[in-house]
Amino acid sequence: MEATDRINTLLVGAGGREHALALALSQSPRLGTLHISNPENPGLASLGTPVDVPVSKAEIYRLNQYCDKHNIGLVILGPEGPIADGFTDALATDIRLVFAPNAAAARLESDKAWAKQLMRSASIPTAEARVFSRFDRAMDYLQSRDEAPVIKAAGLAAGKGVVLPDSLEAGIEFLRACMEDGRFGDAGRTVLIEERLEGPEVSIHALVDGRNMYILETAQDYKRIGDNDTGPNTGGMGACSPNIHIDERAMETIQREILVPTIDALRREGIDYRGVLYTGLMLTPAGPKVLEYNVRFGDPECQAILARLRTDLIDMCIATCTGRLNSVDIDFSPEPSCCVVLASEGYPESPNIGQPISGIDEAQALQNVQVLHAGTRRDDSGGYITASGRVLNVVATGSTRQDARDLAYHAAKAISFPGMKYRTDIGS
Repeated sequence: MEATDRINTLLVGAGGREHALALALSQSPRLGTLHISNPENPGLASLGTPVDVPVSKAEIYRLNQYCDKHNIGLVILGPEGPIADGFTDALATDIRLVFAPNAAAARLESDKAWAKQLMRSASIPTAEARVFSRFDRAMDYLQSRDEAPVIKAAGLAAGKGVVLPDSLEAGIEFLRACMEDGRFGDAGRTVLIEERLEGPEVSIHALVDGRNMYILETAQDYKRIGDNDTGPNTGGMGACSPNIHIDERAMETIQREILVPTIDALRREGIDYRGVLYTGLMLTPAGPKVLEYNVRFGDPECQAILARLRTDLIDMCIATCTGRLNSVDIDFSPEPSCCVVLASEGYPESPNIGQPISGIDEAQALQNVQVLHAGTRRDDSGGYITASGRVLNVVATGSTRQDARDLAYHAAKAISFPGMKYRTDIGS
């Protein structure tokens, strides 16, 4: 694949992260035709050609045929589901690259119990945890604890499989929902009960090409639904980049004690990791400790990071897939970014969808603002309506962190829909 070739690209995914990726791809002079898996997202529909076959594990052969027919040379997998389902293994060929780890590597995210054991084997600092597959034993252990824990479904749960219960009763209720009631299906039949770490949270994204690693700009995610980190966990209510809690010394520690040992541990398991490695960390008084791994860009951290990217995203993806990360100069704007998530009433438990949205065009018209579609649809008259819990991501850049924050909230206030809610402390 020559550096001047235009590359037909398939982007798999439906949310705000994928809209941010599509925007970055659309700015690449190397992009041929952009194909998208989810044209029901208006932001994606405005940038790409819809795939006309099912995008599913059960019919992956049809997606393979589609890629052959349309001469697709690069596939980018956004969400965790297709990665864990082995889309990389199924779609990669000698002439088609897939920007995402394979199914074996995806266990870092799809099997938290396995990931925890990997960390223990490599002496990677992380929260102490016990793994349970029986409700009665998990409940007995929870009742024996003196300190408040974190409880996690071991499998993929769309960002909703982690709770920090404020009472024993709430913890038992979540255990029962996971292990007996099947709230998350098989993903919740096994759970982890962890110690609750204290300190600032940090999201570290690194590109890994099997041999080389490049750490991208840092970001801070805001998981709780309410201001001052109150209420239930969500898929993410906002993000800012860079993360002001990380200095050069802390980053050196994270790279030496966490990132490099993680890749080495995977290599010992026979896993050639290629793609984005997301490491969620807590900066505790005892040093950085791992909260979780993701095998893709975080959402909404991706939106905040890509708003600052200056390098061609296609060049980055190809270098990662082909083991040539050391040949690409990756550059980011020094201007900070802030991403505010606008959510539906009732999110995360039972979002109220189908509400009309106004003000998107007005917000998008502001300089240095991106309005990314996370969960919207067009109605019969062509207007926008809410279609999910997280509806829109309002991203702004500015000369200072406060400027970016002020602009993001100014743009957010131009948008409205019944029941709209958002945190008011992102980046504060």
